[in-house]
Amino acid sequence: MIPAGVCLPMFNYLFYSALIIFLLGLIFKISKWFTIKFGDAGQNFTALQRLTSAARGIARIVFSLKLLLVLKALLVDVLLQARVFKEDGLRWLAHMLIFYGFMLLLIMHALDSEITAVLFSDYYPTVNPFFFLRDLFGTMVLAGVGIAIFRRYLSKPRRLRTGPRDHYAIFILAVIMLSGIGLLGLKITSANEFKIMVEDYAGLDDEEEIQALEAAWVKDFGLVSPDTQPPFDEDLLSAGREVHQSSCLDCHASAQWAFAGYATAKIIKPIAIWLDQVGGTTILWYIHFIACFAGLAYLPFSKMFHIISTPLSLIANRVMDPGHSAPANVLTRQIMELDACTHCGSCSLNCSAGMIYEAIGNEYILPSEKMACLKKMVAGKQLDPGQIKAIQEGVYLCTNCDRCTVHCPSGIRLKELWYTVREELIAGGSPQSSVLTPFSFARGLTVKAKLKAHDYDLPLAKARQAVAGRFSDLMKADDAIPLNAHPSSAGRPVLKDATFSRCFSCQSCTSVCPVVGNYEQPEDTLGLLPHQIMCCLGLGLTEMARGAQMIWDCLTCYQCQENCPQQVEVCDLLYDLKNYAVSQSECRKSNFE
Repeated sequence: MIPAGVCLPMFNYLFYSALIIFLLGLIFKISKWFTIKFGDAGQNFTALQRLTSAARGIARIVFSLKLLLVLKALLVDVLLQARVFKEDGLRWLAHMLIFYGFMLLLIMHALDSEITAVLFSDYYPTVNPFFFLRDLFGTMVLAGVGIAIFRRYLSKPRRLRTGPRDHYAIFILAVIMLSGIGLLGLKITSANEFKIMVEDYAGLDDEEEIQALEAAWVKDFGLVSPDTQPPFDEDLLSAGREVHQSSCLDCHASAQWAFAGYATAKIIKPIAIWLDQVGGTTILWYIHFIACFAGLAYLPFSKMFHIISTPLSLIANRVMDPGHSAPANVLTRQIMELDACTHCGSCSLNCSAGMIYEAIGNEYILPSEKMACLKKMVAGKQLDPGQIKAIQEGVYLCTNCDRCTVHCPSGIRLKELWYTVREELIAGGSPQSSVLTPFSFARGLTVKAKLKAHDYDLPLAKARQAVAGRFSDLMKADDAIPLNAHPSSAGRPVLKDATFSRCFSCQSCTSVCPVVGNYEQPEDTLGLLPHQIMCCLGLGLTEMARGAQMIWDCLTCYQCQENCPQQVEVCDLLYDLKNYAVSQSECRKSNFE
């Protein structure tokens, strides 16, 4: 009910404005799923082709047994949120309270005239069970928000990061629920609201009956009146209760049924008369509905959009087979998955590379933070060089264990997404870093299944170009040794019987190296670190390896070699590289002379 003093046209204007912004935002967000070009596959499909492919895929599912998988996803993953429960029971409880409380409030309260009144002919918001249920659903949402606040700000699970989008989601829900419950509490205590109700609904003209009813409401229903104060005569109360039975009972249940609002009324009772006099009901009504309208209008652009995108992601990943799904649909699904991410931190908590984050502090190693940065990249937002370098390091250090995908409550296939991101970064990023990480091994395993020959050779070609420019004073462009050539075909020595081939980039050598430990940013000074040099040699990038300052700064303490679990002769290899660099320099010098 709109309180007195509130302009109805203004209310309608705010509501329809928020609704139009919401619908336009929804169309805009969904259109992005079919128009954003991302990764190699994204360049090959138009928006119309992707829409057509999606329509065909949906039709095939509807008219096949895969429809049962859709129903299973709706029941198990969406309605019961089993994946969330598997990860964290407390977070599951918060999700269930917020999701069901919010949706039931939306249906029964916000859309009561369109849904509840149609379903129930005797519906009125202040009669039971509707009066009680509305308070119950609001309390459910508020309890869920309380759990979210406890988890985000007090308990702070390991590796969980809370960003602006998380703050907004918690804040807007808290404001909507608190203002709604507070508004009900103010209405219970308000003498002005009581008078309006009597005038509009009770049909009473006798002042004595009105006075008796007011006394009964002060005594039984929490009303605070400046004119009628206890103690009351029992005859007056009896008369007031009789009037209530005959005039109010059909449209107003006892205020105690709205337990949260009634408790609020008891709390504000000492200042209730002052709040009523300054128009507190109207002020709080505006706060409540402006918060509702702002939340509705901004929903497609906020974290709350996952209430739409996450169920779609869960369903899509139940029915899509990576080996047989159309590439256009895989691309569309990956863009949709960016909106489905709830930034819950389950992937980061279970990340195999998480210990590297603990050591070096780059938050983009954590999958949940990579997702946040990836959303900016896909949206076309400009990242500063520091962010680009950090995200490159984060995606390349991924161990490809797929634990993030297994533990994601939103069903996002994160491992597949990282492959797409890394290929995108390889195409436009630093030429050296991508070939000096564990990603090189995983990329080699997928070359036939996922990559074209040109795409696979791209980072090596870029590395060759970078090295050629870096060592232009030592070699001529026309006789530079191909960096990925076999040692025997290029006339190179076989270094230490190729013990570097046993290296799997565990970084033990780098961790114990006193030279590396001497610098805060060792790569800036040393060029390449010991484990990176071993990886270079394994890839045939001998020119790159011998150009690192690390081989000249080595103290020959043999810590790296003694601590290598694979018995790679790291220190001896650095010796060989120095000898090789010197011999090559002398050879070039004699040629120049």
